[in-house]
Amino acid sequence: MSAPNPDPKDDNLTGLEPGGGVPPGETPPGEASTAWQQGHEEHGPSKGFSRIWLAVIGVIVLLFLLMIVGYIANFF
Repeated sequence: MSAPNPDPKDDNLTGLEPGGGVPPGETPPGEASTAWQQGHEEHGPSKGFSRIWLAVIGVIVLLFLLMIVGYIANFF
């Protein structure tokens, strides 16, 4: 005794070959073509801008370390 297929859509699938294969042209392409320009360019920040931020962070760290050394030496 065989049970009926619980999914009736399995019997009406178009484009399937025997064994479950799919013929060429039946499926959409795997990826879109984006070889042309997208209308904008992506540039990172300038090197001078990065160096300014590094210098600011370095000064803050140096001041913090001097404050810790001052507290250790009882200057404050």
